Amino acid sequence: MILIREDKTTQLSGNGLKKYRQKKKIMHLLYKHEMLSGPVISKRIGVSLPTAISLLNELTELNYIESRGTGESRGGRKPALFGLSNNFIFIIACEIERYRAKIIIYNSNNQAVTPLVKFETSIDDDQLVDKIYQNAKHLITENRIDEKRILGVGITMPGLIDEVQGMNFTIKNKACQNVKKRLEDKFGKLVYVNNDARMQAYGEYIFGAAKGHKNAIVVTWSYGIGLGIIVDGKLYNGSSGFAGELSHIQLVEDGNLCICGKRGCLETVASAYVLEREAKKGIVENRISQLTEQFKKNPEALKPEDVISAARSGDEFSIHLLHQVGLALGKGLSVTLQLLNPDIIVLGGPVSAANQYVLTSIQQSLNKYCLEQIYANTKIVVSEIWEQSGLLGVTAMLFQKLFSDLHN
Repeated sequence: MILIREDKTTQLSGNGLKKYRQKKKIMHLLYKHEMLSGPVISKRIGVSLPTAISLLNELTELNYIESRGTGESRGGRKPALFGLSNNFIFIIACEIERYRAKIIIYNSNNQAVTPLVKFETSIDDDQLVDKIYQNAKHLITENRIDEKRILGVGITMPGLIDEVQGMNFTIKNKACQNVKKRLEDKFGKLVYVNNDARMQAYGEYIFGAAKGHKNAIVVTWSYGIGLGIIVDGKLYNGSSGFAGELSHIQLVEDGNLCICGKRGCLETVASAYVLEREAKKGIVENRISQLTEQFKKNPEALKPEDVISAARSGDEFSIHLLHQVGLALGKGLSVTLQLLNPDIIVLGGPVSAANQYVLTSIQQSLNKYCLEQIYANTKIVVSEIWEQSGLLGVTAMLFQKLFSDLHN
């Protein structure tokens, strides 16, 4: 294998290290651009064409890259095109949510090579690492993937996360906060950990609705309300890596107690949890609603998706609940909008699936609380890939770390 951990490159000789890094640069270019010709690659990495062709041939022999036909000619013979091999390098991507997780394996062309598997867990689950490992092993075995071809594990999760150390400071048990080390000990592979909202933002910026927008905010609207920020085409982490905690800005003075221990946070008035709580309260109070008829014998079975489904069927109570959380989120977003002035707001997460039942309410709040010159030029859209945007985001980040030369 030529892709080795950066902290081990000192074991290579001077010429060997130079060649190793040139190969990584080639793979990084092919990851970013999908297909490139030898002449283009030689210019991009600053070597002669014969040297570039030699490196490409070596990578082809190792099955890291493959021929992709020929490109357009500018006179003379058409140049051969190269791309990363589909079935030679893989990444395990896992997204931890508040009550469950999902895991999948991607190849180096960001294509899923396994089904998406979901399992129950949380960031405070003592068995979290074991569950991730067991589900990853299941995917590897069931889909007959050579484990040696898996070069890393990407983890996205809620909480205050230091991506450099791979620490999640929101995990209650301090002994379990170093998620990166725990997983590297288990898998014996490179592990990258970052906040779920930031990775969803990165996934949207690379693959989804925020693509092409240099200034964007991506909202993960679930049991918490995450915010990922793209500034001038770059993911913004903040000085401590904790940027984007939209969920915990205070919106209501002396409001309900939040999971963070403070009162009146945006999460207490605009999250999926609020949607569930208010719907269940209405059922207990025997409100006239499809939800009451459907869940009166078991209100605890209700989920946010049920409220959205009832709203689509014309249920007034459900429409009202979605309107209220939409207004609250819009008020919270108005602060972010005026501070950052983004091109676009991308909504993801289960509540965003309500689409027009929340978009109108959000716009009403922005009209009320924002300067017209700011909100009038900002698009609000619902992500089409939100189910996998975080997984794709952490995958892209991990592949770039594998292919980039971190010492140059």
